[in-house]
Amino acid sequence: ITKQHTASKQVHIIDTAFFIPQLNRTRRIWIYLPEGYEKSKKKYPVMYMHDGQNIFDAYTSTFAEWGVDECLDSLIKSGKQACIVVGIDNGPQRNTEYNPYDFQQFGKGEGDQYLEFLVQTLKPFIDKQYRTITAKENTIIAGSSMGGLISYYAMLQYPDVFGKAGIFSPAFWTAPHIKVVTNTLADKMNGKFFFYMGELEGSAHLTDMQEVQDVLGEKSNAMIYSVIDPESSHNEKAWRKWFAEFYSWIMADG
Repeated sequence: ITKQHTASKQVHIIDTAFFIPQLNRTRRIWIYLPEGYEKSKKKYPVMYMHDGQNIFDAYTSTFAEWGVDECLDSLIKSGKQACIVVGIDNGPQRNTEYNPYDFQQFGKGEGDQYLEFLVQTLKPFIDKQYRTITAKENTIIAGSSMGGLISYYAMLQYPDVFGKAGIFSPAFWTAPHIKVVTNTLADKMNGKFFFYMGELEGSAHLTDMQEVQDVLGEKSNAMIYSVIDPESSHNEKAWRKWFAEFYSWIMADG
């Protein structure tokens, strides 16, 4: 099957080799600008998403794409709040970049440096170049698997920067210490957390997510929306299926 480009006209590539000083690497960065952005002076919330090559375009995706651009085009037309989406490609070190902790199978965790890049380098660049609402309530972070892990960790470490997160099929099994950190930092949390897991991903992964959720729910003032889909597994098809639900809830007032 020949892959086709599927990104909508609202999607642009900011840079094919955006420098990450914290890790001395470069990465392709994508941006979705809602329809009407060029003609208005309006400011928009921003969502940062990992695994950028899988978000908008089937041609660049590893397995399949989320269809975030088409989903948002449709939701915005139906009256949902519009949003800028910034996609950061993953690289060869994905499993260490998206993990704050050392993990025997992958190596030394680089998640703290990756998040420093988002907070200290990429977000200031986006806020300078585009019309954004910079407050934490309008700064969202989302991803799946290892990207779900680092999105959750970002909320714990930078509660004044990120106010909302989409945590799809989080790979908490690669970071057992995340439960300890949740216990320590939960009382500082007051954002919105959307958790998703497919039941077909396995009971161990489901338990990992639920244990983290339970501590967060018990000790924080965070708003938590949790989805367990009995029919879905660990793949882009499942994350695509639930993206609209996530977006509609995360962008709603309250």
